[in-house]
Parts: sequence; C-alpha cells; structure tokens
Amino acid sequence: MNTSASKDVRPEGAAKQTILVVDDTPQNLAVLGELLQPFYRVRAANSGERALRAAGLQPRPDLILLDVMMPGMDGYEVMQRLAADPETRNIPVIFVTAMTATENEEHGLALGAVDYITKPINPAIVLARVHTHLELKRARDRLADENEWLEHEVARRMRENLLIQDLSVRALACLSEARDNETGLHIVRTQSYVELLARHLVGHERFRHALSGSRLGMVVKAAPLHDIGKVGVPDAILLKPGRLTVEEFEIMKAHPHIGADAINKAMEQALASADDETAEQASGAFAFLYIAREISLGHHEKWDGSGYPAGLVGDAIPVSARLMALADVFDALMSRRVYKPPMTLEETTKIICDGRASHFDPDVVDAFLACRERFADIAARFADPAPDAN
Repeated sequence: MNTSASKDVRPEGAAKQTILVVDDTPQNLAVLGELLQPFYRVRAANSGERALRAAGLQPRPDLILLDVMMPGMDGYEVMQRLAADPETRNIPVIFVTAMTATENEEHGLALGAVDYITKPINPAIVLARVHTHLELKRARDRLADENEWLEHEVARRMRENLLIQDLSVRALACLSEARDNETGLHIVRTQSYVELLARHLVGHERFRHALSGSRLGMVVKAAPLHDIGKVGVPDAILLKPGRLTVEEFEIMKAHPHIGADAINKAMEQALASADDETAEQASGAFAFLYIAREISLGHHEKWDGSGYPAGLVGDAIPVSARLMALADVFDALMSRRVYKPPMTLEETTKIICDGRASHFDPDVVDAFLACRERFADIAARFADPAPDAN
C-alpha cells in the first residue's frame, strides 16, 4: 500500500490518540490497521458487540471507524448504542462502508456520525479525515475542560462572595448586639426561627409570592440585621438594667428607622460610586438589602396597627417583618434578661397565641404552633450561657 502521500497529514503528537476500527472483514481491518498504526494507537473489533465492549475500555477511543454492513448488530445499531451511553456518546464516529447511496449517507449522519467514507478507501483521504476529526475532538475536549474549569471557578468565587456577604452581615449584626444586653446567640436563634417559619409558609397562598425563588434565602440571611438600628440608641437607654420609662421607650422606638436609614444610605452611596453598568444591575444586587430594610423597619409593627414606627395594619406589614416579629418576641420571652427570668415554653406559647390577630399575623402564629417543638429545640441548643454566680 502506498501511503507516502498521506504522511504529510500526520499530526503532532497523534501517536497518543486511540482509534477503534470496526469491520467484520479481516482484510479490511488489516488494511486500516496498517494505514493508521504508524500514527495512532489502533484497537480492532470484528463485530458490533465487540465494538461496544472495546469502546468502553480505557483509554477510550478518540475516534471510531465503523463499518455499516455487519452480521448481527450492524453499524447503525452500534452507533445508536454508542450515542445512548453517556460514556461513549461524545466519541466521534466515521462510517466506512461500501454503501454509496445518498440515503445511506444521510441516515448515518442523522444518527450522529461525523463523516462518511466509502470503500474502497483512499489512504490519503482516510488519514486526512481522521486527522481533521481528531483535531476537532481535541479542540472540543479542550473547550469542555476550559468550560468545566470556568464553571468550577465561578462557583468557587460565588461561594466565596456569599461567605464574605454572610460574614459581613454577621459582623454588622454582632456590632449592634455588642452594645446591647443580648448575646450573639440571639442572632443565631432568631435567624433559625425565621427560617422555620419561612419554610413552613413558602407554599401558603398568602406567603408564596413573598417567599418564592431566592427571596426565602434572602429573608433568612437578612434576619440578623433586624436590630442594627440599636447602634444609634444611647447607651444609657440601651444598657439600662431595668424597664424603660415612657420617654426612654420613645427614644428606643427610633431604632427601626435608624437601621432602615443606615441601609438606605449604604445603597445610595454604593450607587453614587458605581459606574453605569453596575448601577443598572443594582436592583438585583440590592434585593437582599431591600429585604433587610423591610425587616429592620417593620419587625415591631403589629397586626392590629398598634405597633411602631408606622402603625401598619395587617398585610401592609411586609412578610419578612411579620416573621421576624414573632421570632423576636419568642426569643425575648424564652431568654433571661436583667429584668426578668426566662419563661417556659408553655408560658411563651400562651402569650404568642394571645397575640394572634392582634400582635401577630394569624397564619404566622399557626406556623409557629406547627413548628413549636423545633423552636424549643433551637432555644435549647443555642441557649445563652448561665449567668456567672460570682
């Protein structure tokens, strides 16, 4: 066989690539093997069944030259089996056959073959097409590897950004707690209570829209910022070891506005320093902060309108704030304060039930009752340390 004309197409490093040749005629296998072995690893199979087994061996073939007319399982069926297997579906297949009708070629290509070579073969044409499709596969594999790396890198950076965001939120929340008589475990507990309520209500008709998609996660993440406005309350009031006077309580009632205003200013300053493209994306980037502002401003509102700072009534109170309102009260009742001992679960439950449709959204109270034992578990697991006996 004269292959001198084909030696010019030998690709750099092609000896590392594997070609599976499938033909039921030994002579055809010998011809193709002799042609390809100087440049590639060659694996041979003389039936469809053996071809499928050989395609599954390591290293997997980089290309398959597949005869069509074989007894038992023909090349078309082999092609279909290869395409159905996730491990072999991406191996390029060239049909090599004596069938010359246009409809045969169309059928083979429709099944997923990348090319169609008729017998008797021309060595130079076979090597040129093999080289072309191996280079295409090399490029596809390289692109797939790069895409996989990029996907992993994007995912890694997103996880890193989310962690930084979580840490920033936690740091801000702890800053407000550091000036209060409460501990950082209040943040952990109330956030967990909010998550329990949100997950229980996500399918409820009245709450579905407010908790749909990524909003549920943002509500949970924003929960620790509910009392960030306390940083603006004077120490004499915030740290007073007893109940507040009417005048002092009026000052304390400013903390929802202080927190919401701080979040507003943060967004305004970020927009002021952003370029046009970043500013256009602000609505999505700030979605979490919008919810944090809702919670800060509304978590002391009451269902009947007797809350503060705006005296909102019923559904006018954002869902996120309604969830936080119950979580915050439950934690305050169950926790020790300088002016009171912790209440029992039964006492706390009674007060919350008494506040149904007055202090709290009735459906949120029902969700609490359904999750009450898990509330109790969280309260016990993240209980504040016992006061120092000394």
